[in-house]
Amino acid sequence: MKLIKLLIVVLLVSSCNTKNHDAIANKKDYDKYLVANEVKTTSKYFDLWNSKIRSDSMQLTSFGVVGGEYSRYFQQTGDIAFLKKAEKSLKRAVDIANIGKPGFYRSLARNYISQHRFKEALQLADSAAAIGGDKTETQSLYFDVHMELGNYDVAESYLDSLKNMSDFGYMIRVAKWNDYKGDLDTTINFMEKARTKAELSKNNDLMLWSYTNLGDYYGHAGRIEDSYNHYLKAMEIDNNNAYAKKGIAWIVFSNDKNSKEAIRILDSVTKTYDAPDYFLLKAEIADYSGDDLIRTKNLDEYFTRVKDKAYGDMYNAYNLGLYIGETKQYDSALILAQREVDNRPTPESYSWLGYSHLKNGDKEQAMKIMDTYVYGKTFEPALLYQAAEVYKANGKEDRVKKIKGELIGAIYELGPGMEKQVHDL
Repeated sequence: MKLIKLLIVVLLVSSCNTKNHDAIANKKDYDKYLVANEVKTTSKYFDLWNSKIRSDSMQLTSFGVVGGEYSRYFQQTGDIAFLKKAEKSLKRAVDIANIGKPGFYRSLARNYISQHRFKEALQLADSAAAIGGDKTETQSLYFDVHMELGNYDVAESYLDSLKNMSDFGYMIRVAKWNDYKGDLDTTINFMEKARTKAELSKNNDLMLWSYTNLGDYYGHAGRIEDSYNHYLKAMEIDNNNAYAKKGIAWIVFSNDKNSKEAIRILDSVTKTYDAPDYFLLKAEIADYSGDDLIRTKNLDEYFTRVKDKAYGDMYNAYNLGLYIGETKQYDSALILAQREVDNRPTPESYSWLGYSHLKNGDKEQAMKIMDTYVYGKTFEPALLYQAAEVYKANGKEDRVKKIKGELIGAIYELGPGMEKQVHDL
């Protein structure tokens, strides 16, 4: 009997370390992109315009150009300092502009969206609309802001007003709208049209947007090889593209079950890219593979970085996950979840609020929130899992069974670490 038990243990360990038979990623495809090239955060163009700015400067063009360059540096490095510098430059441009002011309002609004300052972004969109200018750009901004705020009916009205089947901006917003509605086939269809438009224009920025977003959507649809190929396409254009590398790392982890390789890919990213969530992802992968040293190291790195007040509310959702799943600070989670609902009353925010109430022992209030604001209003697997836990605690077995069926088909998105939890519902 002891021998049989030992054999079972050996088989289990062996199966845990065996790669997926349908492994997709191949080092030869992406290794050349993992060289850590330092990102240039200056240029002759930037230096020229930046040199024109003085403490009493009225050089409007300089502030606009420098703000745009700082925004680009933030996208390339993940360094929050550049986003804040962009904000400072754009605020100065707004203050002194007489001509082109709506454009500066819109640029500052998009900066605030990146900072998760959505209500302030909406105020800036209103300011741009009150002056006039490019109506299409302002309506596009309104759609984006209202989607972030969970004002979906309002967002839809702006989408209808934008309708232009030949416009890249319209197509990617229709894709986003259908993703919110849970119509993944239509989402992919529109993103593929946008990709074609981008490729015909030979615009690298638009192609990058298309490839990385299609990489995500194909993953959601279970088309993992298509997802993989589009992340590779993105890296062909931008060797340093952190988002595409993260997409490859997720495929290596969640589909191929190769945790060590996934962390190696992410390590190459975090040498030059500063966003805290990459360290959190490494911690998640290390947790699944049982490497407590790497897990702890990356959790510590995450916590150290998000202490920077410049991040504001940008990492609230990640911190909520840690309060509940890692540190068990349920009281803190409830306070932060309420803050997130106040900031952006979306199904995601309400799901965290309901989940926090559950962890604080108020299962009835948790279910009330899920019934009112979450269930039937989102198709995100992570949120559906939270709802399922709440319904299980309240004895709603039929609803749990229905959600569980959906979640089993979404294990790739949730990650292998969630597989047992889903099956245990």
